[in-house]
Amino acid sequence: MTSTIVKSIQYLVRSCFCAAIVSSIALPALSATPSANKTSAKHGAKAASATPVMQENVRFNEWKEVSAFITEMVDKHQFDKAQLQTVFEQVRYVESARQLMRPAPAGKPKNWKAYRARFVEPYRIEAGVAFWNKYADALERARQQYGVPPEIIVGLIGVETIFGKNTGKFRVMDALTTLAFDYPDTPTRDARMQFFRNELENMLLMARESGVDPFAFKGSYAGAIGWPQFMPGSIRKFAVDFDGDGSINLTDSPVDAIGSVAHYLAMHGWKRNLPVTFPATLISSEANPALLQTALSQGLRASYSLAELKTFISTASSDAPSNIQYGVIDLQNGDEATEYWLATDNFFAITQYNRSYFYAMSVFDLGRIISAAKEK
Repeated sequence: MTSTIVKSIQYLVRSCFCAAIVSSIALPALSATPSANKTSAKHGAKAASATPVMQENVRFNEWKEVSAFITEMVDKHQFDKAQLQTVFEQVRYVESARQLMRPAPAGKPKNWKAYRARFVEPYRIEAGVAFWNKYADALERARQQYGVPPEIIVGLIGVETIFGKNTGKFRVMDALTTLAFDYPDTPTRDARMQFFRNELENMLLMARESGVDPFAFKGSYAGAIGWPQFMPGSIRKFAVDFDGDGSINLTDSPVDAIGSVAHYLAMHGWKRNLPVTFPATLISSEANPALLQTALSQGLRASYSLAELKTFISTASSDAPSNIQYGVIDLQNGDEATEYWLATDNFFAITQYNRSYFYAMSVFDLGRIISAAKEK
């Protein structure tokens, strides 16, 4: 397993070197002992094409939190302390990454239609048809192996990076370190900082396993890498060599990206041949508001039968199976009426990629429309 990861990351990083000049200071391979442990973290990021804005006067290696992190990496994974200190001397603070993590201004209503229009649009649809036609064999193989339909894989890669067009310009080490130690002041700040520290840990492990400069990796402002925008922990845990060349390359191999997306979804609850969503209508705008609110508060899971839902919400679709579980989702439209849908476990599997109803529905809609356009 370790040798496969090493070859995989070496191949991935070679593509990064071709794309841009990386750190101007060469680093020795981070030392390791044979007993070093490996850890993983969940994926949870989105693509970004913003240009990094750096603050050159920030010295991370002087921060006590960074010093504690270095000590932890030495104790937990047997890194060389002096080498890690040299690494963090070169990390640059990315102000733009921090700003992009700030929540939307308070009071601004959510608008599903506006969100959807950013992703379900002519350019992505046309590019999606071309992508599907070019990689039809790999998409069908992913369906057979993992049970994930081509339209879901195509929709997800289209939403994430417009099929490899926008994979990110940030040095992953810079973005992850900034967010791990200076995340914006939000209600979830502590949890998000811990998430990014876990990803920074995985980033350093990836660099050590490949024996290359950790600053070679480029990605989004959140540290996500390649066509499918996998975080380092997800690369180490869920990425697969789907083109069979002996290495995993999410930057330059769309086939590896296809297989890795399918594998990720399969490992996060995707069920073969299960539908995704069905449009729903409230029985009455005043009927059983408490039941509706309870259903909307169940989290990212399907926990109701159609019979249990029928007192306050229903679907007109005759294709909705009566023998599976559903969740109720709401897509708010600003001042316009909210859309309601019944969602299955497969919809909630997509939300494990990005914990947003808007995101998951955009993936579903884009893939569905690309599929229809492909058949014309």
